[in-house]
Amino acid sequence: MISGGVEIKVSRLESIVEQIGEAVLTTTETIESLADRLDHLSMQVEAQGKQLQQQGHQIFALCDTLQNLAQSQDYTVQKLTQLTYTLDKLTSLMQRLDAEGAKIK
Repeated sequence: MISGGVEIKVSRLESIVEQIGEAVLTTTETIESLADRLDHLSMQVEAQGKQLQQQGHQIFALCDTLQNLAQSQDYTVQKLTQLTYTLDKLTSLMQRLDAEGAKIK
């Protein structure tokens, strides 16, 4: 009877050890799966960081281009103002010459 009780206990211990082993294997697989997911997320974050950095460079280049465009437009407006002033003077001069020419005739 004693040997039968020992066999039952050994059988139960074997079952417990088997369950613990299965739990360890399952836990290991879960950890490996989580590690793979974490690696994948890490790569995505790195890629997004590179995209953000590239977009930052593009925004900087766009701002620089806009600044140059604004300066160029300011220069153009100055030149157009000068041209308009010169044309006004020429028009006035031509009108005076026409008026003086009409008086002479």
